Amino acid sequence: MSEMPEIGKISPEIFSELIFPRLGAKSKNILVGPQHGVDVGIVEIGGKAVSFTTDPVFIVPEYGWKRAAWFAIHIIASDSVTSGLKPKYLSIDLNLPMEMTKRQLEITWDVIHRECEKLGIAVITGHTARYEGCHYPMVGGATMVGVGELDEYVTPKFCRAGDKIIITKGPGIEATGIFAAMLPRVIEEKYGAELRKKAERVFYKMSVVEDAMMAVSAGVRENGVTAMHDATECGIWGGLYEIAQAAGLGVRVEKEKIVVEESVPEVCRLFGIDPYASISEGTLIIACKEHKAPDIVKALTQKGIRASVVGELTKSEKGMVLVENGKEKELKHPIVDPFWRAFYGALEKYKS
Repeated sequence: MSEMPEIGKISPEIFSELIFPRLGAKSKNILVGPQHGVDVGIVEIGGKAVSFTTDPVFIVPEYGWKRAAWFAIHIIASDSVTSGLKPKYLSIDLNLPMEMTKRQLEITWDVIHRECEKLGIAVITGHTARYEGCHYPMVGGATMVGVGELDEYVTPKFCRAGDKIIITKGPGIEATGIFAAMLPRVIEEKYGAELRKKAERVFYKMSVVEDAMMAVSAGVRENGVTAMHDATECGIWGGLYEIAQAAGLGVRVEKEKIVVEESVPEVCRLFGIDPYASISEGTLIIACKEHKAPDIVKALTQKGIRASVVGELTKSEKGMVLVENGKEKELKHPIVDPFWRAFYGALEKYKS
């Protein structure tokens, strides 16, 4: 039996061993079922494609309540939009710590409401309570529902060898944004005020909602985007591995072609983590048909979202390949995201 990871998401091996064989009742209406590396499930209901994604409600008071709430809702929405369908409905469960005050809940919920309103998402049901034993940052869970036509959704099953890979924003977005929100003085003491400000601006890049909607506006499936994956835990390396594995294909990617946001290398070096293997909410991995890749990059760039073509999907027998400094090596899944140990270690070191 495979070992459980120390912290973070379970490995593909544990998923295949324990979860995938036990999925309840079968249904012919399932278009996209549970799969490692796929952020949403999709079913056909009433002739429509309906997507479902579920995530923790991740609230970190140290960000400030407004930023924390913004991030919490965009984590969920960012997974939802990787289906290519516009998110429409939200079901949310809040299991709040006893120390949370009415005012803190008011601020948090007001931001969630306003962000949902901007994105066209209606809250349809939920559960809200305070309990002993509940602690930040994991204070509940939520499911977001997207709706669209049957020919509008994307998923790795539409990918083919030769599809190009586009990456937005680059590595370590979430890691950098979180550390900048929590420990700005530490960053400023090391690198100065200007870099600290750049790192703090990365925080509001931790969403792929606009990235995904702009990408699919150029076309889907045979005429554009075939699949999308939010590079969350285990970052770009994990995300690339997962999207290729979910498609049953290999991948070849050139590290030097990946865009990098200012301040990311410095912040990740300060806290001792590899930005390419670290949690990166806000980084979107897009698989698309070769002829549409320039249009997708152009659409993203016009919205102020940095993006580049970094490689392509290949036949499975070619494996997972990373090109670094002109040399090919195996692209491996990091399995354990280095961010979490650094995150809690930094809290203990600098907040004590």
